[in-house]
Amino acid sequence: MKYYDPRADVLFKKIFGRNEDLTISFLNAMLPLEGDGRVQTIKYLQPEELPIIPELKNSIVDVLCVDIKGRTFVVEMQMYWTSYFKQRILFNAAKMYVTQIEKGENYDALMPVYGLNLVNDIFDSTSEDYYHRYKMCEQSNPEKTIDGIELFFFELPKFKPKNFSEKKMQFLWLKFLTEINEKTVDVDPALFESPEITKALDICTYLTQEEILGYDMYWDAVSTAKTLASGKFKDGMDIGLEKGEKIGLVKGRAEGRAEGRAEGRTEQLVESIKNLISAGFDFDKAVEMLKVPSDQIPELKRLVFNS
Repeated sequence: MKYYDPRADVLFKKIFGRNEDLTISFLNAMLPLEGDGRVQTIKYLQPEELPIIPELKNSIVDVLCVDIKGRTFVVEMQMYWTSYFKQRILFNAAKMYVTQIEKGENYDALMPVYGLNLVNDIFDSTSEDYYHRYKMCEQSNPEKTIDGIELFFFELPKFKPKNFSEKKMQFLWLKFLTEINEKTVDVDPALFESPEITKALDICTYLTQEEILGYDMYWDAVSTAKTLASGKFKDGMDIGLEKGEKIGLVKGRAEGRAEGRAEGRTEQLVESIKNLISAGFDFDKAVEMLKVPSDQIPELKRLVFNS
């Protein structure tokens, strides 16, 4: 039986954005929710229900939902790490937090926001842990916290199946995300012990022709983005001007740079952004992948869509 990779955007959303039972199981497995704090029911937030905030409208969120207690869950799958990812996650979570109440309403009405982020990359090479939890606390006494927003990161490449004596469902969901792909021949029987994961596996066996097109475009775009962010492209892209040339217009070092180099860099950025858009990414995601300085984005946007 052929399986598709559940980490792909189209399939991840199909599994967790349309099946409440799978999303509830996943949230309870991945987050430290105990007893009455466990998720019982959820409601997916549709685009028309999102806060009307320009900055949030184009943010990348794979699954967004609220539970019966009013808690918000922002779930994202990130295929490779960028330096801006944590800030974007915090931004999304903060926007969801502050838009819960209108001006003049009581702050007691605010409910927690959880950002659950799966990263198919290693961003903390100083630690062997694949699980990272961030919350606001008093520096000298971490037990003293200010509740409201919590961020959770799972570095998938670090996950090594050993045993699941304590967190069996978390183990199984991570095993599902890290082992199921188009090369899968034999599925670990342990995955079929869970009805929810068995259902997710079944979803991974079939895509419509339209979904397959989106699936293939997604992996092409991921490959392009990784290439742009690695090796000789150094910090995002190779503009073909001089070997080792940094692409950023570093403040204080602009003087002395040839005007032709700046123009060549802009042209190459425009071309790279267009390529990523053609591969299925929107403009905001493209400039994030290329690590474009914020002050250059408006001009690049004008050039991309008016050229």
